[in-house]
Amino acid sequence: MAVDYTVIVVYLVGMLAMGWWGMRRAKSKSEFLVAGRRLGPAMYSGTMAAIVLGGASTIGGVGLGYQYGLSGAWMVFTIGLGLLALSVFFSARIARLKVYTVSEMLDLRYGGRAGVISGLVMWAYTLMLAVTSTIAYATIFDVLFDMNRTLAIVLGGSIVVAYSTLGGMWSITLTDMVQFVVKTIGVLLLLLPIAVVKAGGFSEMKAQLPTEYFDPLGIGGETIFTYVLIYTFGMLIGQDIWQRVFTARSDRTAKWGGTVAGTYCLVYALAGAVIGTAAKVLYPNLASADDAFATIVKDELPMGVRGLVLAAALAAVMSTSSGALIACATVANNDIWSRLRGIVKPGGEEHDEVKGNRVFILIMGLAVIATAIALNNVVEALTVAYNLLVGGLLVPILGGLLWKRGTAQGALASVVVGGLAVVGLMATYGILANEPVYYGLLSSLAAYVAVSLMTKPTDAAVLAAWRERLAGRAPEPELASDPVPAHQ
Repeated sequence: MAVDYTVIVVYLVGMLAMGWWGMRRAKSKSEFLVAGRRLGPAMYSGTMAAIVLGGASTIGGVGLGYQYGLSGAWMVFTIGLGLLALSVFFSARIARLKVYTVSEMLDLRYGGRAGVISGLVMWAYTLMLAVTSTIAYATIFDVLFDMNRTLAIVLGGSIVVAYSTLGGMWSITLTDMVQFVVKTIGVLLLLLPIAVVKAGGFSEMKAQLPTEYFDPLGIGGETIFTYVLIYTFGMLIGQDIWQRVFTARSDRTAKWGGTVAGTYCLVYALAGAVIGTAAKVLYPNLASADDAFATIVKDELPMGVRGLVLAAALAAVMSTSSGALIACATVANNDIWSRLRGIVKPGGEEHDEVKGNRVFILIMGLAVIATAIALNNVVEALTVAYNLLVGGLLVPILGGLLWKRGTAQGALASVVVGGLAVVGLMATYGILANEPVYYGLLSSLAAYVAVSLMTKPTDAAVLAAWRERLAGRAPEPELASDPVPAHQ
């Protein structure tokens, strides 16, 4: 294993070095939080693909392939569909807003009244997303070094917190680009063909497994529908995803670069399912489907290649973890803490451009590591995160983009009713049940429409300013003294 260890150690040291390099570039709030809004198509596509394809997409995607066959691709496939929908229909408008957070978008659209409450919901989502990625370090380091679970989480989490705190989005962008390349080589170009060959090829796989393993809908229609609700819609509104859209050099880059990344996700989804199906042929009696990835890597790959593929899994986890961490810290500082203290008004610029956000990344990173140590079930944590996001924020965000009659009161009612409904239904039906997101989303929609129609329409000046920002004609927040109308 010496060669494999060397590959992993070099990879981890490289991540820290890029964090140090990024620190030298991140001199302003824009540079630190959104990489100066300067990413071109290649870097934008790579980093966007890296953040959405995390440990759940890699280790979990292979596990679903082991359990259900080719239809196990649906979870990651719906993530790709969501990214495609975001890129084609919304990303250009989002990029032109020149904001830092989803809550700032809501403030601009509804007149500066939605920030703290929506920020709390988004913060809970990004925190749990970062926690799920951090828990996944335990699986990888256990395979590599037979390491204690807590120590593995502390080691992996500390590296991500270190490079994220040092250089912000610049460090994360550079590391994500490396992670994208490592994932592509390790999973698509090495593990996929080796797994299929080791399993005897597709003809042998079909002969060894039940026919439902090759049924595209074998996982079940209701499960697929739930994946669409949670992951496809979740891609449209998550702070971690939007913050990457904000890094695009132009709205054209956001649209076409995101389309490339979404297409890549569809390929990655199918690859994971095929690898899992091959693992089922090779190891039909694993205790847990999520062990399939680690088992096939450990037993079937030659040294060196094994280290690279495990580095690919580590890359997948780190990219999502770092993206969720900076999103969590950005929301905590800019949408919650600063507003509660009255340091800035919504959409404005804080006094210290970098220091405050750097401190919050460190604080949130320590909180994520501690929470990950305390929790054990990745699927439950991820389900809580996406249920809160979709049930609480999908309607007011898409409503703001698509329906001009929506009001601030309607948006707040939607967030509160949808969020409380999701929490209550998870307590009643169970965290993994489908009902919380179904009924939570419906209650959020009903509250938004009813309260918006019963209240006074949004002020014409607010809507005019909103349209100017959507069209890209307003100055950037860093240069604007008062992006929200003064009377608001």
